[in-house]
Amino acid sequence: MVALGENAMPWRERLGQWVESPWPRNTIVALIVINAAILGLQTSDTAVAIAGDWMRLANILIVAVFVIEVTLKLVAWGPRFFRNGWNNFDFLIVAISLVPDSAGLSVLRALRILRVLRLLSTVGHLRTVTESLLKAIPGIGWIGLLLLIVFYVFGVMGTELFGDNFPRQFGHVGASMYSLFQIMTLEGWSEDIARPVMDVYPYAWVYFIIFILMSSFTVLNLFIGIIVNSMQELHWTEEEAKLAEREQEARRERERMLRLIEDLHAKVDRLEKR
Repeated sequence: MVALGENAMPWRERLGQWVESPWPRNTIVALIVINAAILGLQTSDTAVAIAGDWMRLANILIVAVFVIEVTLKLVAWGPRFFRNGWNNFDFLIVAISLVPDSAGLSVLRALRILRVLRLLSTVGHLRTVTESLLKAIPGIGWIGLLLLIVFYVFGVMGTELFGDNFPRQFGHVGASMYSLFQIMTLEGWSEDIARPVMDVYPYAWVYFIIFILMSSFTVLNLFIGIIVNSMQELHWTEEEAKLAEREQEARRERERMLRLIEDLHAKVDRLEKR
């Protein structure tokens, strides 16, 4: 009876399960990596001269496999396919892959490398990290606003304090904020900005140190904290979903066993009546 139940599964559902099974998914991952390598080699004139035709053929075959994969998913899930954001992402990437390779569409042809981004939707761990980043966007936006306020406040202060003697670095708010961005990255800020200013304003080190502590260490660590927290929340959500799925499967199995027991009781009753 269990076998009959499995055979009774709709063919579309079986097709969807097969497409999402490890072997097809691993094959797609391998093809994405190979395609990325080919697209990189096609930027080399030497590689194109040696194996240009083979690379173009391999590129066409790989795109054909991608189209078949998306088509199978569309057949298996129908309109439900477009309810999943990752499916829409894959559909868009594959559609870009079908853009004709002509001189007038050089920008779109350059977007073919976006096929590599399909790894984000195909590899489970990469998908988890990406979803965590997307989930963290609202919090990152507020932290970004806080960082902008810090930049603006220190930019105005820097213009008022150092603008007269250092017009290139602090001549106006825009120049000051750009200089502060360089300071935040800690790239050449000491020799290019801080030390020349301190030669004229000996106590300017207070300004620079306070800004670095607020931007590079405090605010940026808040970014990291929000992302880590989002990853933990997503992990807990996935674990709860897996637990609920296992409980549902166990409940279905119990119901199936109860039906089998009831059928056996019915058969025994019929045999006893004979």
